Amino acid sequence: MSNLLKNLTRRKSATALLADYERDGNIHGTDLVRTLRLKDLISFGIAAIIGAGIFSTIGNASAAGGAGVSLLFIFTAIACGFSALCYAQFASTIPVSGSAYTYAYASFGELVAWIIGWDLLMEYAIGNIAVAISWSDYFTAVMHGVGLGLPEYLTMDYLSASRGFEAASALLAQGNLLATLPANMQEAYLAWQQAPSIAGIRLVADVPALGITVLITYLVYIGIKESKRTANLLVLLKLLVILLVITVGAFYVNTDNWTPFAPNGISGIMKGVSAVFFAYIGFDAISTTAEECENPQRDLPRAMIFALIICTVLYVILALILTGMVPYQELAVGDPLAFVFSRVNLDAIAGIVAVSAIVAMASVLLVFQYGQPRIWMSMSRDGLLPQAFSRIHPKHRTPSFATIVTGFVVAVPALFMNLTEVTDLTSIGTLFAFVLVCGGILLMEQQQGVPATNKGFRVPYINGKFILPLLLLCCLSLLYVYNQEGLTQFFSMEGGWGNLQHKLPLLGFILVAIALTLLTFTRNLSLIPVLGLLTNLYLMTELGITNWSRFMAWLVLGLVIYFFYGYRNSKLNKPAAPVAV
Repeated sequence: MSNLLKNLTRRKSATALLADYERDGNIHGTDLVRTLRLKDLISFGIAAIIGAGIFSTIGNASAAGGAGVSLLFIFTAIACGFSALCYAQFASTIPVSGSAYTYAYASFGELVAWIIGWDLLMEYAIGNIAVAISWSDYFTAVMHGVGLGLPEYLTMDYLSASRGFEAASALLAQGNLLATLPANMQEAYLAWQQAPSIAGIRLVADVPALGITVLITYLVYIGIKESKRTANLLVLLKLLVILLVITVGAFYVNTDNWTPFAPNGISGIMKGVSAVFFAYIGFDAISTTAEECENPQRDLPRAMIFALIICTVLYVILALILTGMVPYQELAVGDPLAFVFSRVNLDAIAGIVAVSAIVAMASVLLVFQYGQPRIWMSMSRDGLLPQAFSRIHPKHRTPSFATIVTGFVVAVPALFMNLTEVTDLTSIGTLFAFVLVCGGILLMEQQQGVPATNKGFRVPYINGKFILPLLLLCCLSLLYVYNQEGLTQFFSMEGGWGNLQHKLPLLGFILVAIALTLLTFTRNLSLIPVLGLLTNLYLMTELGITNWSRFMAWLVLGLVIYFFYGYRNSKLNKPAAPVAV
């Protein structure tokens, strides 16, 4: 048992990780092309962050939280900022592809590294599926606008069509007319009714989502230079459109719409956690480019922080513009930016926004489709996945097999899955990665393995011994003053197990917060990674027990694969493996 535990926690030091992949200034065994500079990395970050979140999910978040959702963007950005600083230190210390997977290998050991790698595969794949579906929604809307609409059953996922048909049929049976039903329900009804069937199975599929996934996968497959140029162009276009939205929209803001600022209180603001956080998940994708950066130790930390700051400012301003232009209750739509301009009779601007959304979400998909194969590649090089995943194309110098597999993993589910089924799961997976990266920095401070000669970025050390307890006391005081009803409900035992199970994530957070506060006080832990760990863990508690259950099921499946394949084939399990620390 002790030997098993030792093997599960076997680690690669930062020095060993660099020695594995570095030889004469090149990456050994991969020959990836080092072409990315600081501006390219910032562009990648903006491309990943400003996409489906700003053009789609911000609407539902604003409808729940009103203008107060702008505070949620700031809070989420702060949580991501703590994580970004920790990512930046790892990226500077270990400039190797693999993102949080590689960082966990150096700090927690192999088992946790596998868990976070498996988690990242889910995060990227499901995030890509969500973006592909959102892209399809905007694309089909624009096509309908110019008279080139596709049949409904080719532009909608199977789940939405099935559920919409059932709901519409029930209303029609009550005497309602189809024309009086919500537009999305009408579309679902027609899609299900008109779809051809084989053996009783309706052939309903989101074909545009498939098309954009195939196109982006091909672009990523043929090379980083092509991906870089495309990302830079797409980012420039969408930034111009966002500036247009802000400039024009500012003239139509009615400040009365900001009152009340938080119409549904703190709980209303926090309902948008999943949607808002989904907007931020892209910044960690920058770290997967480490082996294709000209100067990763200098540029990766800067790019992460600059991209996060730029996007946060844009998100906060846009949230205020949207909630100022129309009453917050009207924003629960899939295309809020286009909607608000149609609402004030600026249809030309609405059309421009709709077209730009297609561009914006294509750039998000590009960055995520670029990042995921490099995580497959890193896990394969460590022996945890089959060797084929680390195969590099002799001409294009990209992880070819992993890129093709990524395309299939995203394209096939995007044909049939519903957007709401995937967004929350993406957010909980990303938050889990952030928690482990912040925890990894705390562990690395206690371990050897960071080269003494490393002059890269380091998280500023602030002793959290007294500051953390004080901050937690302030938070509890504010909670008591402004959300006393919520506190009373939380400690109420009414409802039995059905009510208690939804409190389990928050109860777990409270226990972790108490334990971490004690450790910080007794061991003088660094404040920034501790705050990063706690804020991200708290955001995880807001995603509900259903998402936690799905997330745990995914991790259990991953553990089964690890013990049947990864554990036995790990390079650290072989005599020729690098020396573990």
